[in-house]
Amino acid sequence: MEKFKINELFYSLQGEGFYAGTPAIFIRFAGCNLQCPFCDTDHQAGEMLTTAAIRQRLQAFPTHHVVLTGGEPSLFITPDFIEQLHQDNYYITIETNGTQPLPATLDWVTFSPKDHMGIAGATPVIQRCDELKRVYLNDEDPAPYLQFPAQHYYLQPCDYGDPVRNLQNQQATVAYCLAHPQWKLSLQLHKILNIS
Repeated sequence: MEKFKINELFYSLQGEGFYAGTPAIFIRFAGCNLQCPFCDTDHQAGEMLTTAAIRQRLQAFPTHHVVLTGGEPSLFITPDFIEQLHQDNYYITIETNGTQPLPATLDWVTFSPKDHMGIAGATPVIQRCDELKRVYLNDEDPAPYLQFPAQHYYLQPCDYGDPVRNLQNQQATVAYCLAHPQWKLSLQLHKILNIS
């Protein structure tokens, strides 16, 4: 019987990317294979839940849109886990750093690459995604990521935890999108609106 360490399981609005504003159930897996300096998630805390227990908890919410997030959910999910959620008619999206293979049956893949930051082990292995969401920081040029097969390309300003620095980076991100319209702006609406 599969068990997963779940950091959080909650209902909210998707705050980022293509599905921003969409009511969704978030399954946050504990644990990650990268150490990103700007990460705002506690990767270690959580409780062990079986697939059956997760399916039961999902029934408490009025949507069938599920976001697998973390940490790094691709370290833990299996094709069987995805199939069981599909049996309950859930639409399953994943937010991933792309460093692990993914089950082919996922409905939507959001790839947030980290290999541009010099983090050990961040080289992606996935070959395609539905949306590529690149964190924008330090005025780096994200243009090489346009070669990665995706339907949508987003730039998301890095949250430095410093209001002055954040505003500067937000303005730089907007300016980059305006100059390079292949990119769309993604904001962290849940932080702006102060919702969990």
